[in-house]
Amino acid sequence: MSTPAPKAFASQADLADKKITFEQLSKHCWAYTAEGDPNSGVIIGDRFIMVSDATATPAMARDLIAKIRTVSSLPIKYVLLTHYHAVRVLGAYAYAAEGATEIIASQGTLELIQERGAQDMKSEMERFPRLFRGADTVPGLTWPTMVIGGGDATKGEVPGKLSINLGGVVVQIWSPGHGHTRGDTIAWVAEEKVLFSGDLVEYEAGVYTGDAQLAEWPATLEALRALGAEAIVPGRGEAMKGRANVDKALDYTKRWVETLFRAGQEAAAQGMDLKAAMAHARKAMDPVFGHVFIYEHCLPFDVSRAYDEALGLKNPRIWTAERDQEMWAALQA
Repeated sequence: MSTPAPKAFASQADLADKKITFEQLSKHCWAYTAEGDPNSGVIIGDRFIMVSDATATPAMARDLIAKIRTVSSLPIKYVLLTHYHAVRVLGAYAYAAEGATEIIASQGTLELIQERGAQDMKSEMERFPRLFRGADTVPGLTWPTMVIGGGDATKGEVPGKLSINLGGVVVQIWSPGHGHTRGDTIAWVAEEKVLFSGDLVEYEAGVYTGDAQLAEWPATLEALRALGAEAIVPGRGEAMKGRANVDKALDYTKRWVETLFRAGQEAAAQGMDLKAAMAHARKAMDPVFGHVFIYEHCLPFDVSRAYDEALGLKNPRIWTAERDQEMWAALQA
């Protein structure tokens, strides 16, 4: 009997480009989505533009900028980092040439960049090489210039919630709670009821939870539901329009998180090793989610984190390129 070929690591075999959609959701709000690849949001005021999630590289950011330039020539003054992951932030450099003077992030995100940003950058580039084509254009880590929750105005830090007037539209930015990371930040356009959730919410795509706070995430999703959004730009998946469809995205993410964490708790309680925990989680996850974009990419990292948190590890372990490969090898053995 022949031995099956080892599964390609993470998304190294995912080389097909995705269809990009740039659509208007309300008077000032736009969604940039790509069939399960990371999304970005765009808010176009009468004076300035804000981009939520900068993309993985300056080369990718320039594609988004080109889409924006089909509808507005205003300066892109603000870039919001919804969290610290490289695939979301390393494209920020490209916006400087478009007038960006402020890169906004939470105190939690700043701390995570300081603690593990360099390891995360190397790890993510090896996990998903297609998204990091043109990585040689990345000058280094992306650092915020305006930090929410720090509280020291002399250092560009602002407490609590930040409101930014782009001219004709106000964007509210704050951290609704822990979930995808401990630094998640959203943009909310209350007048138009449009929510830019980052990876706190996904729809019909893998929900990456390798750095998550799983026990807290469902409550954070309910805090977002209470906003009453009529449209949402999730971290991955199509933009959802109408209250019922926004709830679909919230419910989808909540079901993923709760199903995964319950499987991790059961595996930990039964003293399973990681490979057995993965098989156990698949019994619950595969029938519901096995068909979605990047499911196979996310699940090993997700199960590893669910198992760790179930064992009481509150602060996620740092993913390095070496740890990635060790985990993958353990599951393939």
